[in-house]
Amino acid sequence: MAEIIVPELAESITEGTIAQWVKKPGDKVEKGEFIVELETDKVNAEIISEEAGILKEILAEEGDTVLVGAVIAIVEAGDAAATPAPTPAAEEATPAPAVEAPKAAPAPVVVEESSSTERVIASPAARKLAREKGIDLASVSPVDPQGRVRVQDVAAHGTAPAAPAAKPAEAPKAATPAVDESRVTVEKMSRRRQTIATRLLDVKQSTAMLTTFNEIDMTNVMALRSRKKDQFQEKHDGTRLGFMSFFTKAVVAALKKYPYVNAQIVGNEIHLNNFYDVGVAVSTDDGLVVPVVRDCDRKNFAEIEDAIGGLAKKARDKKLQIADLQGGSFTITNGGVFGSLMSTPIMNGTQAAILGMHTIQKRPIAVGDEVQIRPMMYVALSYDHRIIDGKDSVGFLKTVKELLENPEDLLLES
Repeated sequence: MAEIIVPELAESITEGTIAQWVKKPGDKVEKGEFIVELETDKVNAEIISEEAGILKEILAEEGDTVLVGAVIAIVEAGDAAATPAPTPAAEEATPAPAVEAPKAAPAPVVVEESSSTERVIASPAARKLAREKGIDLASVSPVDPQGRVRVQDVAAHGTAPAAPAAKPAEAPKAATPAVDESRVTVEKMSRRRQTIATRLLDVKQSTAMLTTFNEIDMTNVMALRSRKKDQFQEKHDGTRLGFMSFFTKAVVAALKKYPYVNAQIVGNEIHLNNFYDVGVAVSTDDGLVVPVVRDCDRKNFAEIEDAIGGLAKKARDKKLQIADLQGGSFTITNGGVFGSLMSTPIMNGTQAAILGMHTIQKRPIAVGDEVQIRPMMYVALSYDHRIIDGKDSVGFLKTVKELLENPEDLLLES
């Protein structure tokens, strides 16, 4: 017999929520087979069985919160398909002989109940506990649909009259009248959504966050992309040239010029990161996740596009690993894909800044002494004012703007 235990997924994860049982009690299970999906703060993890056999019992239902190390199911090793059947039959047969009744008779505590007790189907252990507690088995309500009284039923019967059970019942009563179910749909927050909410609130409360804005004329980037996209895709085995690689390269160049934007506060120290692991915010059905593209300063445009595309697919398929989400030094989020014209993004975790991209919109702007219609994008840099001064934040955003308006210069930065 083997126990299915919630594994250790990462140092920061202590619990999870049962998202889905792939197997049900009585199903055959192969060694290494995925049997339950666990939703954690960061990723969805697939838990496998270490033994081949039959899933005998599930100890945590879908939606339950379970701690790391908790036993959530039992697998009976081997081909146990026929094993469970004899067990209940054997147990049912146990109370049938009248041999037990004479043994119970000498006990003074059940003499008056002997006639009713003999008619109750109960396990020997339940009978023994009933004798010790002086409980008439006929008064015990069994959970078993066949009416068989077990030890748990006797134990519960003994504690049922306790009054404290009324206190928890008062909590839902206070909330229920406030919700008109004909007008409001109540939806439980997922574990990931709760975590996102908590962390974003923590960032706002624990940092001196400020946002500065600029706008980028996307004319030259769009023209270069239009000219080169087919050649790029053919050269790099189908990889498409998007805007994210341009922005990532521009961000890396700006981070090198303004290192405090790539820093973080640790206690009373400022840690300046000498690496460029850029997180890219990805929206999924379960909420926002920020997988990290490693060593962006060493990657070319195609490698960055491949990495972003691969991580986005893993996020949508719920295949991200903890390692995919850890260690970023800066984040880019693109609200423009949803049509956002302007926003103030909230920083990610302990990072010092985040760049927000927005939708490209044609607007009239002054070019020299003329007014022209150009594709423009507002960009926002939210930053921790404890580390980054206005001079660095504005300079960083201006560098990103200049590089994207003259995209050939990015090749010199690569």
